[in-house]
Amino acid sequence: MEWIIGISIVAVAIIGTALYALYRSKLSSKYKRLEEAARKEAEVMKQKKMLEVKEKFLNKKAELEKEVQQRNQQIQQSENRLKQREIGLNQRQEELNRKKNELENEKKRLETRQQNVSRKEEELEQLQAQERVKLETISGLSAEEARERLIDSLKEEAKTNAASYINEIMDDAKMTANKEAKRIVIQTIQRVATETAIENSVTVFHIDNDEVKGRIIGREGRNIRALEAATGVEIVVDDTPEAIVISAFDPVRREICRLALHQLVADGRIHPARIEEVVAKVTKQVEEEIIETGKRTTIDLGVHGLHPELIRIIGKMKYRSSYGQNLLQHARETANLCAVMASELGLNPKKAKRAGLLHDIGKVPDEEPEMPHAIYGAKLAEKYKEKPDICNAIGAHHDETEMTSLFAPIVQVCDAISGARPGARREIVEAYIKRLNDLENIAMSYPGVTKTYAIQAGRELRVIVGADKIDDKQTENLSAEIAKKIQDEMTYPGQVKITVIRETRSVSYAK
Repeated sequence: MEWIIGISIVAVAIIGTALYALYRSKLSSKYKRLEEAARKEAEVMKQKKMLEVKEKFLNKKAELEKEVQQRNQQIQQSENRLKQREIGLNQRQEELNRKKNELENEKKRLETRQQNVSRKEEELEQLQAQERVKLETISGLSAEEARERLIDSLKEEAKTNAASYINEIMDDAKMTANKEAKRIVIQTIQRVATETAIENSVTVFHIDNDEVKGRIIGREGRNIRALEAATGVEIVVDDTPEAIVISAFDPVRREICRLALHQLVADGRIHPARIEEVVAKVTKQVEEEIIETGKRTTIDLGVHGLHPELIRIIGKMKYRSSYGQNLLQHARETANLCAVMASELGLNPKKAKRAGLLHDIGKVPDEEPEMPHAIYGAKLAEKYKEKPDICNAIGAHHDETEMTSLFAPIVQVCDAISGARPGARREIVEAYIKRLNDLENIAMSYPGVTKTYAIQAGRELRVIVGADKIDDKQTENLSAEIAKKIQDEMTYPGQVKITVIRETRSVSYAK
């Protein structure tokens, strides 16, 4: 039984060995197939990679060849530029060598000429010495003696000529002195622009419409009486369109009334109590404005160190007029004229300007003095510590005291130059001119109108139309239309006559 078991074990071992051998044989063949497949795949991948590497190599080679070609072109261009520069430098070198040779030749010629000139100078000196010896022998005088005699004769001749020249200069100076003085005065006038005169005793207050006039007058005239009593002016309300006339000799009162009217009309509350309140407020404002005007005037003219009271007096000049001319404007103008004339004459222009500004301070006193304004102005200037030459210029500008300063005649002349230029009231003139312009503009707005003229102080309007644009019937209609438009849009005293003229012209030339 045991041997059967042993045989069985041996058989099982043989069979297992055979099966293992068979398994290994099959496994080996499978590995060989896989290895063969891997080898083939590796070969394919190798060839593929070789092709990619070869392609990249060829691309890199092409890029390098292109870059090399570009660099060769750049090198060739650089060589060409260098060759051109070399050619240019060679040409410049040749030009420099040529100029150098020319300069050397010129230098040689100059040296030759200089030698010739030196030789001729020596020969000339020798000839002069020989001639001098001959002259001394002939005249019997030495060169020194002859020179002294010649100098003496020239001195006598010079003295005679100088005396005659001095007499001529003196005569000419006497003849041209007046001419020179006139020239200085004319130049001074030309350098300072003058302004037109302003009104002397009236101020025009403009209003937007004539309805305001009734409110200003008040019930039974109580408002206008209260305003006149508070300001001391006369208020004239007539048929003048959009204007009220304020009449008073004192310009400060007129200005207070004008400003009070402006505030009352703007506020709308017009009654006696309100009028007194507004007038008191405006009076204080005007006093402040006077001081501010004086300060601004002195700053504009460059006049410094004035006493505050003198500054206030200068500010008051704004509301005073002299023969129709604003006193402050006259003082400013005279000051500028004095500065210009003092500069022409070589004097101190600042002092002259100060004297010109203060010369009429005697015309605006707080109390009426019993003396001429020039004397009173000099006393005021002396009182407020002005220098003696300034005080003398103020007091003597009307020859009422003796002139002791050079600034006195300058102030006198410049005061006369500025002068008083009376003229029409500026505000009324402006309103009149505006009305005439409005009349002409209304007519020009119609088609066919070529020219318009407002004549007879605005009481007639002449309209000229083109004959080729408007016929006779349209001319009649145009006159009526313009009249209606003027009547609807404008305010004017009296009536305005509209004359439309249609003219035909025939022009020929005889040649």
